[in-house]
Amino acid sequence: MQIDFAKLQYQYQLYKTEIDEAIHAVLDKSNYIMGEEVNSFEKNLETFTGAKHAISCSSGTDALLLAMIALDIKPGDEIITTPFTFIATAETIAFLGAVPVFVDIDEKTYNIDVTKIEEKITPKTKAIMPVSLYGQPANMDVMQVIADKYDLKIIIDGAQSFGATYKGLTDSNLGDISTTSFFPAKPLGCFGDGGAAFTDDDALAAKMRSLRVHGQSKRYHHQYIGMGGRMDTLQCAIVGVKLKHYAKDLALRQKVAATYRVALAEKDLVLPFVLANTTSAWAQYSVRVKNRDEVQAKLKDQGIPSAVHYPMPLHLQECFEYLGHTQGDFPISEQISTEIMSLPMNPYLDSKEIAYICNAL
Repeated sequence: MQIDFAKLQYQYQLYKTEIDEAIHAVLDKSNYIMGEEVNSFEKNLETFTGAKHAISCSSGTDALLLAMIALDIKPGDEIITTPFTFIATAETIAFLGAVPVFVDIDEKTYNIDVTKIEEKITPKTKAIMPVSLYGQPANMDVMQVIADKYDLKIIIDGAQSFGATYKGLTDSNLGDISTTSFFPAKPLGCFGDGGAAFTDDDALAAKMRSLRVHGQSKRYHHQYIGMGGRMDTLQCAIVGVKLKHYAKDLALRQKVAATYRVALAEKDLVLPFVLANTTSAWAQYSVRVKNRDEVQAKLKDQGIPSAVHYPMPLHLQECFEYLGHTQGDFPISEQISTEIMSLPMNPYLDSKEIAYICNAL
């Protein structure tokens, strides 16, 4: 059996008629930048998430940049985040001249360890940027208390968690600004790059809408130093179709995760742990094994792809050498990075495929 990790082609065929019609509607109008589908998609995002404002943009990375620029993050400011994440989380902080201040992760959820945040706060700290890793939001209650105590902003890196919930709220309603990615392999993906930022703050929303079009208040009048951060009309049209079916796909992801959990119970590996007050969007189904390279190789021989998210924590990356970290600074992140392995995860894995994967594993 050959297993498809994400089944993107399968999903396209499932919604092909609607997607093709949406694409051709844009082609027929030839309004490729900020066409009416952009506004329609944003309104539908607001309805789905319950967030007051949804601002589409060119990628999840640019969503983080828009959030930080809107919050007036300056060179030398410090933002507390996790080293166990994709590079974009800390890369965007450094890109603005700010300083990523790392905090180790919780060994069960792999999200930022909220008990270690307060000790890293200095007079230069301006924000906390938790990551909803693998689809599960971090512990917001504790973080919000800390943020309120020290007058800090919270920016959610929700690139992997669109549609997840925390105490009944979708992750798009968490923090001062929540961001997500519509990269094709994400739970809700377009056919290229795309992302969005969410906020209930009218002023922040207006500023981000301006910043994504070079800081314009009106054509050729620039209130801010901004960026070319728009989401293409075509991508909005495509992912807008997929959004109509997303609640169903999310439910299917939950079913796949539950099937994995039962099939892999009491095996010699560590399964994902989801907090009682949260739901995961299951961007990944990641398990921990001690002999990862050997396991991956044997799975590959049986037609089962796997992936590692992520093999090297950010504090050990060459680009962050200037921060002065060494091996051992964040031991849990370092340990997890040697053991973590993502199994095929998508809404369309059937019971036979899951049984095949689990038996092989």
